[in-house]
Amino acid sequence: MAKQTGQCLCGGIKFEITGELAQPHACHCTQCVKQSGHFAVSTHVKRVDFKLTEEKGLKWYQSSDYARRGFCQDCGSAIFWDGGDDDMYISMGSLEGSTGLKVANHIFVDEKPDHYEISDDLPKFASFDQPLD
Repeated sequence: MAKQTGQCLCGGIKFEITGELAQPHACHCTQCVKQSGHFAVSTHVKRVDFKLTEEKGLKWYQSSDYARRGFCQDCGSAIFWDGGDDDMYISMGSLEGSTGLKVANHIFVDEKPDHYEISDDLPKFASFDQPLD
């Protein structure tokens, strides 16, 4: 895969990715909804293939026991989250240019608020990897 780049709205935080991006998922968990104002679409990449190249305005928020979320304190962009595993999870909206990726599924649909419907036929999961019956 060719190098992929991304940044926040104001450009204070920039990153590059040299590894393959995973198929993105639409997350409807309470944290993603509160952070984004709707649901969040993100992908992930191996941590060794992710590099911050500019960190002006980067602020980390420990949103749970397992996840911290990186955002720009200057422009407010929610850019990525770190679950402490081997991957970095990246907001699709922060990536520059075309990725060729399409949303593969919906996760945490049991937490979805009632102000919108999921109207596509993509797979839906009650949690990160628990299929709905």
